[in-house]
Amino acid sequence: MIDCPSKSTKAQPAAGRWPLCFPLRLALAAVCLAAAWSAVPAEAELRGHGGFVKGIAVTPDGRRAVSASFDYSVILWNLDSQEALEVLDDHDGAVNAVALLEGGRKALSASDDGTLRLWDLETSKLLHVFTGHAGKVAGVAVSPDGRLAASAGWDRTVRLWDLIGLKQLNSLDDFRSNVNAVAFSPDGHGLLAGSYDSVLRYYELPEDGGAPRLLRLMEGHDFGVNAVAFLPDGRQALSASVDETVRLWDLSSGEELAVLRGHEGPVFAVAVSPDGGLAASGGVDGTINLWNIGERRIIASLYGHRQPVWSLTFTPDGKRLLSAGADAVTRIWDMETRSEVGASEDVAALPEAAAAAGKADGRGAKLFRKCVACHTVTADGGNRAGPTLYGVFGRRAGTIEGYNYSDALSHSSLVWTEETIDRLFAEGPDAFTPGSKMPLQRMPSAKDREDLISYLKSITSAQ
Repeated sequence: MIDCPSKSTKAQPAAGRWPLCFPLRLALAAVCLAAAWSAVPAEAELRGHGGFVKGIAVTPDGRRAVSASFDYSVILWNLDSQEALEVLDDHDGAVNAVALLEGGRKALSASDDGTLRLWDLETSKLLHVFTGHAGKVAGVAVSPDGRLAASAGWDRTVRLWDLIGLKQLNSLDDFRSNVNAVAFSPDGHGLLAGSYDSVLRYYELPEDGGAPRLLRLMEGHDFGVNAVAFLPDGRQALSASVDETVRLWDLSSGEELAVLRGHEGPVFAVAVSPDGGLAASGGVDGTINLWNIGERRIIASLYGHRQPVWSLTFTPDGKRLLSAGADAVTRIWDMETRSEVGASEDVAALPEAAAAAGKADGRGAKLFRKCVACHTVTADGGNRAGPTLYGVFGRRAGTIEGYNYSDALSHSSLVWTEETIDRLFAEGPDAFTPGSKMPLQRMPSAKDREDLISYLKSITSAQ
């Protein structure tokens, strides 16, 4: 909600981000959610991002997860308690993917800002910024030995990086269109890439560290490839595409072994279980399909995401599946029961939301539920993903101590009043506070804006 952005937008998200012109405003309608809070009950969804969750990875011990979001942030989670441990927000653009290395002690994130950033998850420090791509970085993978990284760029290249020497090694420019996904083979000697030209390219990585060699092109998809994943034996791989299919490939011959159909619309994500028996796919229809790979058939469909599913990963023991989506939530699924772990929590069930709702039961209170997880409203509430709204009326934007504002607001002369808050929601933050990263939350109804402002005044008064 108000003052929600926390980083500058030096690199604006590229146009045409979604295949088949997936609507931007639908995507950005995701509500601002909290960066972290300790009151969320056990076995709940991972709620903390203020936009699409584009990437998710689980540490080898299965105890922690790292998520990447359209809100420019990376969040480290404790999976036992579903608590957000750290929010890493140094990127200057949406974060599209994340990969782990060194036993989960470090993470590598890829962003619209054209960079890869290496994080120490033990200290929450940014260790290095890899530059070289001339556009959005859509995907990232780390080799099994943790020495190499590969990145998929919208500059039509795949780049290889030395994670020890912290430098670029190679740039592969065999692509006719933007590259969306990369994956290393389980033995680290192969690299698979998928791009919008609908082709998969399979590279051999020489043991002596020489330049990768293109072994074969694999064609079959009708439209762009969004995701790729190896099976554990390294001899087969899966790809997911805009053409609504998941396809199984023999990597030694390049032969297409199966076409798996079960989604309505583009498929954005695919993951393989550790034992290689199951695959999970997700896409624009919000459905997660579980496939028996050997039998080439769907054995279950999981429903819970209200919007597209962007990323999937199994826990190392294969007992759970994590799914990340455009509803700004990461959900956890039990593979034995084929059900979501924990009951879905409505934002209004949070303690502070319940207390605030007690002051007003009308339309304004209901409208505020979209923002309550991002903002506290009491004197001792502090900052969350957005700064506290306590005493917001009459306050100059960008002035709460300790909050990491975007440049657009930290140097603003804007004062929050009934009139300016009304304009914020009437015009949308992209027009009223350009340069910020607040998710688009236009409110066309003048009556709704009036009710919300009245309610805000009743719960944020500094008395």
